Amino acid sequence: MNSESIFHFLGVCVVTSPALLLALFGITSLIDRPIGERLMARATQTMVMIGLFASIAVLGLMLSLDIRYVPIELGNWVVIPEQHFHFHLKFIFDRLSIPFCILSFILCGTIGAFASRYLHREPGYNRFFVCYAIFLLGMIVSSLAGTIETLFFGWELVGLSSALLVAFFHERLNPVRNGLRVWTIYRIADAAFLVAALMLHHLTGAGDFDGLMGTGSWPDGHATISEQHALFVGLLLLVAAAGKSALVPFSGWLPRAMEGPTPSSAVFYGSLSVHLGAYLLLRVSPILELSLTLRLAVIGLGLVSALFGTLIARVQTDIKSALAFASLTQVGIIVVEIGCGLRYIALIHIIGHACLRTLQLLRAPTLLHDYHSLENAIGAHLSQKKSLWMRIMPQRYRIWLYRFALERGYLDILCNLLIVRPFLALFRMCDAWERRWTDLL
Repeated sequence: MNSESIFHFLGVCVVTSPALLLALFGITSLIDRPIGERLMARATQTMVMIGLFASIAVLGLMLSLDIRYVPIELGNWVVIPEQHFHFHLKFIFDRLSIPFCILSFILCGTIGAFASRYLHREPGYNRFFVCYAIFLLGMIVSSLAGTIETLFFGWELVGLSSALLVAFFHERLNPVRNGLRVWTIYRIADAAFLVAALMLHHLTGAGDFDGLMGTGSWPDGHATISEQHALFVGLLLLVAAAGKSALVPFSGWLPRAMEGPTPSSAVFYGSLSVHLGAYLLLRVSPILELSLTLRLAVIGLGLVSALFGTLIARVQTDIKSALAFASLTQVGIIVVEIGCGLRYIALIHIIGHACLRTLQLLRAPTLLHDYHSLENAIGAHLSQKKSLWMRIMPQRYRIWLYRFALERGYLDILCNLLIVRPFLALFRMCDAWERRWTDLL
């Protein structure tokens, strides 16, 4: 067996392990024969470990053979000869995809072990792990995608599982509303992603990242499109990344997403899902290099998001919302690093921040108890010092800034006025026309 066959076998193991997990959980749920908690936890641990060890084995072989790029092709799923379109299922192992894939397996395995105990005897235990399996498959597909269609497929799976887990406690109205809000923002990001994918297909005639980014493995590739096209496509991808990573002006959904269970908050909005937009920008970073205007837009959006997250986090009254906006601050800094061309630093920042934020969110339910225990031990309230810029700022400006932060920058109000209401009005009008047309028929 040669090295190519070994790489193909290991690559298939990496991709199929979460797919088999989803098939097991999904089929048993569809036929109304859900498996027990213990078997579900063991199946999760087994499939995650298979995928993790296979990923590490691929990394070890690549390092030993001094190979920087390994493609795994699984054929065409959709072929439309008349339109010269094919959905080519291709996965790539390189210096970007392997670290993100290993990170996804490690954190998802940690969350799976935690959730199996945290949600013990919960009515929605089986439903949570079905959504968990969808998310794991989406993250692995997104991490290893070798074509923009494959990346979009994984992107959609992550978005679907995110919205479902935000509305996990569906017996209450507020989680359902927040789940719909998250789904609405994701739809906007998905639309921008889809238009960008179609544009890249039209410009290059292929969906492979090899054709889009030219020769050379990441991060040495060079895009093959013009500067004007790079600016247009790059702005669309920036909108997609902003929606998925809750950058300004789409930051309003991030604290709403904390309505879900603590394990989903940790793995989605603290560690992996919130970084998927930054991962997209890293993957298409050769496009950013073609346009100075685009790079400045990326840097500006990252700076605004980081400052916004820092300001809003200071006035939050619950720990999960404060951690959510702290995550936004770090993601904004990561986006700035990508815009400045510091790709390896951004990747290392993603890995470190994801691990730290996962630990913090998993500890969030017990943090208040620990805080009170510490105050009882010292016999006084813990003092909080004001920052330097808050001490030197005049009182009237501090009041205005506090109100601005308390209202979360009025982004929710602006989103309702400029996006949600016009879209709802348009769709209701289309629904009315459709009903009239069907009545005539």
